[in-house]
Amino acid sequence: MSAVRLQLEDVRKSFGQTEVLDGVSLHVQEGEFVSILGPSGAGKSTIFRLLTGAERADGGAIHMNGAPLEGRNRNMAFMPQRDALMPWRSILDNVTLGLEVQGMTRKAARAKVTPLLAEFGLAGFENHYPAQLSGGMRQRAALLRTVVQERNMLLLDEPFGALDALTRTSMQRWLEVMWKRHRWTALLITHDVREAVFLSDRIYVLSARPARVLHEFHVPLPRPRDGSARGLQEASAIEAAVLDTLLIREQAGGPHS
Repeated sequence: MSAVRLQLEDVRKSFGQTEVLDGVSLHVQEGEFVSILGPSGAGKSTIFRLLTGAERADGGAIHMNGAPLEGRNRNMAFMPQRDALMPWRSILDNVTLGLEVQGMTRKAARAKVTPLLAEFGLAGFENHYPAQLSGGMRQRAALLRTVVQERNMLLLDEPFGALDALTRTSMQRWLEVMWKRHRWTALLITHDVREAVFLSDRIYVLSARPARVLHEFHVPLPRPRDGSARGLQEASAIEAAVLDTLLIREQAGGPHS
């Protein structure tokens, strides 16, 4: 069994009188792909803000590699909802930005990134600017910028949410292949049940605010998830169970009813 990379235990957070997280507990093992799924405003992004240090929890504990999560071991790379590429920098210089911020010279950063461009479908486009690329290519550039930093964990905040349906499906399939190849430890926030089932080893379903974990779903589908008839049938059953969990709780009036 893989080691636990990240663990949240009874984490609570409020903003003024608004209670956002009400005792959230979850974990991510090394090399695992885990999703957090829940209604809008449930506190999913607040969890990422706690992990990146933008906010502090009011209670509970967060551990990374068995130690309290603090500045010195906050070894995570964050990919936001939008690609956040700088329009005045070329794709190559956008992808190297994180490395340069960490103190690597531009020459060394370019040498590290260049061999990966083809794998991410960006070879031949390194001197283009973001406005010249499709949405899917921009997201691949943003993901390369994230993973090239070689952090212990990837935090993916709805990375495909702004894409059209066809491009989004294509990017999900591409990410699944890339994850299987590299076995990144990843935590994904999404509103998309199908996306969560397709990409994840496990899914945590949150209640409406104040968020609590309603259920943890294991996704025992074989990889690669190539759309076989059996795989689609099993995935559909898990999707239905996840939706039932969300809808039944919503109809019951929330987590404290």
